[in-house]
Amino acid sequence: MQLSKREAPIETIRARAYTIPTDKPEADGTFTWDATTLIVVEIVAAGKTGLGYTYSDASVAKMIEATLAPVLQGDDAWHIDALWQRLQQRVRNIGRSGVAATAISALDCALWDVKARLLDMPLARLLGMVRTRVPLYGSGGFTTYSDDEMREQLTRWVHEDGCRWVKIKIGSEPARDPHRVAVAREAIGAQAGLFVDANGALTRKQALHCAQIFAEQAVEWFEEPLSSDDIAGLASLRGVLPARMELAAGEYGYTLDDFRVLLDNAAVDVLQADVTRCGGITGFLRAATLCDAFHLPLSAHCAPAMHLHVACAAPRLRHQEWFHDHVRIEQMLFDGAPRAVDGAITPDLSRPGCGLEFKYTDAHRYAV
Repeated sequence: MQLSKREAPIETIRARAYTIPTDKPEADGTFTWDATTLIVVEIVAAGKTGLGYTYSDASVAKMIEATLAPVLQGDDAWHIDALWQRLQQRVRNIGRSGVAATAISALDCALWDVKARLLDMPLARLLGMVRTRVPLYGSGGFTTYSDDEMREQLTRWVHEDGCRWVKIKIGSEPARDPHRVAVAREAIGAQAGLFVDANGALTRKQALHCAQIFAEQAVEWFEEPLSSDDIAGLASLRGVLPARMELAAGEYGYTLDDFRVLLDNAAVDVLQADVTRCGGITGFLRAATLCDAFHLPLSAHCAPAMHLHVACAAPRLRHQEWFHDHVRIEQMLFDGAPRAVDGAITPDLSRPGCGLEFKYTDAHRYAV
């Protein structure tokens, strides 16, 4: 059968894993790590190569090539929604959340990238821009950091990168957290916003007690004070938090239903979504539509280089997490990775697609 000039058959799908050591030991309220694994995906269609990635386990690369690539091979790259649905159906019996969701996310991002490259336009314009700059909040302040290390990091974000807000990790030693919050506030001054993230480490009573103390340091964002699986707990805690403190969660939303349950139960003031976990660009846009329907703001979780273009297209987006590990990796290994200027990142509209090129030569030493 002769192909129409408008068709873009998918010719090749590649996935590779890279594990990059952290620059210092890192931990939050529930987990300790010394490396981050990046899964890079390429999809070639009609002579153009689309790039996607996720932060997950190295096994995701094998899953993509062995299990998911056959679903896409030879099909038309223009039909992203149909391909996305078929990927979801393929993992029905495997489990749609977790590892499978991150694999689908990387593939979906690569499909959108190749579509924009086929049209020779930046992805932000293809999606429809509602903003040209994406505000950032600096994110790190790991529980393994000394006071001086945390102070240096937060000061740099506020005074050099121009971030309006910063976030620190809490929860591993709740008795020490008020001191760390006080150090953070002293470092950034009275005008910058201060966020805390417990990564689900606290009980309901611990979280409420911490919130009352943190309110004295004008903490305005309490992220995952409880496990995001405790929907009832998040909803009840949200109702009693200090008036100027918002509750945020959603980074572990893998499906649209995960987000809908949080919103249906009034469990968050701000919904978080992660393009590398929630089904890629397609999933992120659907989460953004839910925020529209519930009249709530959306915040992009981690992976700033991959979020940048879709963040420009999400109407209720408030800000992007400028996460230390991912910023470091993306600026090391991706040509075109954004840089913070006056507290925001801006897409380079002279580059097609997501504007990124992976530095395979530089990344080779990290290959799994």
